[in-house]
Amino acid sequence: MRILITNDDGVRAPGLAVLTRAVAQWMAKAPSGEIREALVVAPDVNYSGMSSAVGDVFDNPKIKYRRHVIEGAESIDAYALEAPPALCAILGSLGSFHFQPDVIVSGINNGANVGRSVLHSGTIGAILTGAQLGLSGLAVSVQWGEDVHFDTAAAVAIEVLQELMNAPSRTLLNLNVPNLPGNELKGVRRGRISTAGIVKSAAPQSDAPLSDEGELLLRLGAATPEIGDVSDEEADEDGALLMAGYASLTPLRGPQEDTDIGLHDTMRAALAAIERHLGTSY
Repeated sequence: MRILITNDDGVRAPGLAVLTRAVAQWMAKAPSGEIREALVVAPDVNYSGMSSAVGDVFDNPKIKYRRHVIEGAESIDAYALEAPPALCAILGSLGSFHFQPDVIVSGINNGANVGRSVLHSGTIGAILTGAQLGLSGLAVSVQWGEDVHFDTAAAVAIEVLQELMNAPSRTLLNLNVPNLPGNELKGVRRGRISTAGIVKSAAPQSDAPLSDEGELLLRLGAATPEIGDVSDEEADEDGALLMAGYASLTPLRGPQEDTDIGLHDTMRAALAAIERHLGTSY
């Protein structure tokens, strides 16, 4: 298995270093005859919340990179790119660094990616992008805290990675781990994506009438790094599982055509309207 490692917190983030060291140790324990290789291609700075954005590659078709060394994982080549996570995933997947991966592992993100944040997360955006190129992916996040137990998340991630080796291509998994020592983790459960959002509301900082410019104060929701009130979530939803001390593992699906037969009438009507418009235009 050939593994591309990336993240959205930047190449110097502690979560990336812990994950890379765990992968290096896992590779060293490979059974005789089994090939395991890895490469790190990560953003040079923090690109959190960038989802699957690649930036303006049309006006800026050159991407700067530089070699980076991850202490304790010197056997794994690492590169920092002036690019968001999704673009790192693309360039790392296309053989730009003479490496063709089978799977992308993204993280370990400092802060959970639960609820609607799965749409906005750069950590998850990297594996969604990889799936468009035929790769499986694992996004790994750990609950926010002052002293973050990245080691717990890394240990769980390696176990999932072992199983991902045998999964069908384009398998995407989102792993969220509580910020707990390994011996306090209650277990792992399949988590459903909750409806928790990142922003619950936004309003000007004063009650005065809106001016031509100003600032909106955001009221953050439960799907934030610290995770808010999850009392309205079901017990098997991702945020609630984390708060209960369980790791949450959720299968994801990337962008694809919507083949719902319920849309057939809408599509036929839209196509017919366009044909009528074109017919009257000539």
